[in-house]
Amino acid sequence: MRIAYLDCASGISGDMTVAALIDAGVDADAIHAGISSLKLPGVKIHLEEVMRGGFRARHFRVEHPEQHAHRHLSDIQRIINQSEGLTDNQRDLALRIFSAVAHAEATVHGTTIEKIHFHEVGAIDSIVDITAAAIGFDLLGVDEIVCSAVPTGRGSVKIAHGVCAVPTPGTAELLKGIPLVDVPVEAELTTPTGAAILKTVVDRFADSLPDMTVDAIGYGAGTRDFEDRANLLRLLVGESRSTAGTTESVMLLETNLDDATGEVIGYTKRALLAAGALDVYTTSIQMKKDRPGVILSVLCNPDDVNTLETILFNETSTFGIRRQRIQRSVRQRMVYTVETDFGPVKGKLGWRPDEPAIFTPEYEDCAEIAKANDLPLQDVYMAAKVAFLLEDHDEDDECDDHDHDHDCGHDHDHDCQHDHDHDHSHDHDCGHDHDHG
Repeated sequence: MRIAYLDCASGISGDMTVAALIDAGVDADAIHAGISSLKLPGVKIHLEEVMRGGFRARHFRVEHPEQHAHRHLSDIQRIINQSEGLTDNQRDLALRIFSAVAHAEATVHGTTIEKIHFHEVGAIDSIVDITAAAIGFDLLGVDEIVCSAVPTGRGSVKIAHGVCAVPTPGTAELLKGIPLVDVPVEAELTTPTGAAILKTVVDRFADSLPDMTVDAIGYGAGTRDFEDRANLLRLLVGESRSTAGTTESVMLLETNLDDATGEVIGYTKRALLAAGALDVYTTSIQMKKDRPGVILSVLCNPDDVNTLETILFNETSTFGIRRQRIQRSVRQRMVYTVETDFGPVKGKLGWRPDEPAIFTPEYEDCAEIAKANDLPLQDVYMAAKVAFLLEDHDEDDECDDHDHDHDCGHDHDHDCQHDHDHDHSHDHDCGHDHDHG
């Protein structure tokens, strides 16, 4: 499995990200062509080799005419959507990064994403940085992106709303759920653009370099020089050495309830699943004054936390929701159909490296066949599993061809993979986003 590791020892910004991607081998001409297709008047991009703290790195810089416009999300969407030089994947990723910023800004300013107008992140240089990063990650072609803990820096910065402490409100909103680390530098190390990129593209966070064989390393330089450290973002790319399967980062939301009826809990569970929760379940507990209660637990993608917490607060009387980021090991999977004597049955084929694949029939298909043929449901399940076992499987070829198919239909099993899209909600007014640190 192809893997990339973002080492954010000195934070992250949009320009550092683009420079690191190019330095790691992404085609600079392809990025230049994609930016040119945005048709932004007077925009030029510059890429040069620089030294930071005694180390060679690339520096990415955007030159553009002076501007005073504050753009809305719809304005940025129009700029990106009209481009004929971006692929669908690149366009979608760029829009999701901007959507993350918009949701963050709407949250901190108490308004909607339609009304939010971007300041620093709506500037031309930030539009270029985010679009270039989207192109770069698409061309990098990795299966998983892992990231170190993220330093925010210290001190304060002046933004459109005045002087704000680091991290600025929008950046802090974007960094919710992301592990942070204190680095004693009086500067804004992680910018809103950098935070939005992390929120959107990173699959999981790790305390150390993943188990991988590195074949490319890229260094992206920040604008400033620091006395005691190199102002660099390091990107390591290579092959995962793990044979244990795939891991991913998910969020666990939990709340204790002792006054909710079974009907309310059931309704809330269905609403959470419909809104994208990976799984929802309850655990019986004994609460204060020996009242019987339940823990309502929700597994979800990190970008769905705000939506699902809103449902919990609206549908229950909870006063608080615990949240924690957890890692889980998952089987890779694909949709698979077997032929039985009763007709085709669709299910999920799952596998881990060096282990036999398993097949799990889908309930809906089995229930429909059982009802139509007046059969016990278990007989249909058994027929589907036997049909799979009797097939001639070339597991290596099958799994190699589909080893990142996430079409799992949100079946809410505890091991269901998600697609790593981090369409996260979050920021606009938060600082000087590519003159990082």
